[in-house]
Amino acid sequence: MSTVSLVMIVKNEEKSLSRCLQSVKQMVDEIIIADTGSQDLTKEIALRYGAKVYDFE
Repeated sequence: MSTVSLVMIVKNEEKSLSRCLQSVKQMVDEIIIADTGSQDLTKEIALRYGAKVYDFE
């Protein structure tokens, strides 16, 4: 069985991340976020959608 993963590299995307993840959450099996230093609520929003969040500098 295949797994469909959404992988995103993000930084300070609190204004659009929720809308983005909402639009794909039924189409993917997992969400992986590589955060490159957000100073807003980006990581918290991603976690609300069950994403695996990794800090990547």
